[in-house]
Amino acid sequence: MRPRHIALAVLVAALWGVNFVVIELGLDHFPPLLFSALRFLAAAVPAIFLLGRPSVAWKWVVGVGLVLGVGKFGLLFIGMDQGMPAGLSSLVLQIQAVFTALFAALALSERPGRIRVAGMAVALAGIVVAAVDEGAGGPVLAFVLVVGAAACWGVSNVFTRRAAPQDALTFMVWVSAVPVLPLLGLSFLFEGPDRDAEALAALDWSGVGIILFVAWVSTVFGFGAWGFLLRQYPASSVAPFILLVPVFGMSSAALLVGGVALTSGVGLRAATPRPGPKAGAGAATAGAAVAVAGSATASGPRAAADARVRRPADPAAPPPLGASASRTPSTPTCPDPSRPGTPPAAAPRSPAAAE
Repeated sequence: MRPRHIALAVLVAALWGVNFVVIELGLDHFPPLLFSALRFLAAAVPAIFLLGRPSVAWKWVVGVGLVLGVGKFGLLFIGMDQGMPAGLSSLVLQIQAVFTALFAALALSERPGRIRVAGMAVALAGIVVAAVDEGAGGPVLAFVLVVGAAACWGVSNVFTRRAAPQDALTFMVWVSAVPVLPLLGLSFLFEGPDRDAEALAALDWSGVGIILFVAWVSTVFGFGAWGFLLRQYPASSVAPFILLVPVFGMSSAALLVGGVALTSGVGLRAATPRPGPKAGAGAATAGAAVAVAGSATASGPRAAADARVRRPADPAAPPPLGASASRTPSTPTCPDPSRPGTPPAAAPRSPAAAE
């Protein structure tokens, strides 16, 4: 991967790490399914009326919208509402890298290299150590819900890779419009109209700020940038960078220990303990392993080929560098004596001249 794209992947990981704490704050204001619906509503409106249609088939827009919006975030928000703290949620959710690599291998025939696999394995080992130190003995159902959210994220990564949207921002805005009605319906059924109405009636500026952060910063920008990276590189190359999310998630959660507010008058639902030595070492190990995996994808002999999405060849395009110039042409290279006036065909251009 190019250095600027590596920097973009790290920035997205940082924003998503902080986002876990913001979500925990938002669950003080809203029921989880209603909160997720409002998040996607704010991400889609009014941008959906200002942008054109996405340049991909509608099946990918609907598929990513349902799997990512309803599946991943519905399960994640419910799991956090059921007791999974922000730091631990940011750790557990990162097993999506394994799901992504597995699903990409099955659906896209993308085989990660040995160094990349080793880097992910070491990073996941660090996450397990940190998760145990953070207190993985919490609510089992909440833990399982977050694991399910990670699986849904892996599926959505592969769907996005297959869709390969030319405009990742437009794609993400339209994707955000898909889960709004399903989430509102699920909230009405399972959380109840009275609870929803009470939350909306108590909406204040801090609640608005939380919705805008998770909608515009985390969703539109974050997933727009993520979709751009998935279009440029194999899913197994991009996914390891998300293992950096718990580093930022644990750090931001630790800064708010004791219920320190991000916005005036708002505290954490439950104080998140500061990471212990094992958790810190595990998170640092994960970060170092991601750096190794990223370097391997950038410097490997097949990096240039892996970094491009396979597209149908353009018959008018010049031959690639290294192509043989002596290949038999499809048109005559000398005048045809049986056809007077036939001009000689141009000599084949060398690869250098083709540039």
